[in-house]
Amino acid sequence: MVQQAHDDLSACIAACQDALRACLDCAASDLHDVNPHMAQCALINLDCADACDATLKALARRSIHHGDFCALCQHLCRACAAECAKHQADHCVRCRQACERCAEACAKHAAERHT
Repeated sequence: MVQQAHDDLSACIAACQDALRACLDCAASDLHDVNPHMAQCALINLDCADACDATLKALARRSIHHGDFCALCQHLCRACAAECAKHQADHCVRCRQACERCAEACAKHAAERHT
């Protein structure tokens, strides 16, 4: 069963890559806007980007801990999507959508946590 789970990681890897790019773009846009109301958005974007990057690396190397990474990534992607949902900027819409897809993809592997 573990081998089958490892063979099925490509969709999650792609979702993490998309969310990572969207989060970095959203954070950069928030910071360039110099709007103090967007500071929280930029901060969660950066946290989420870090989680996506770490998860992407764990998935790519087929780490036995990939489920642990996916659980954290799922959590932060949901938090990021919720924050971006508060804003109407195009970059926030794109980020919310990418993070929702990533959270869904990671949810499929979060249960594969190493004990």
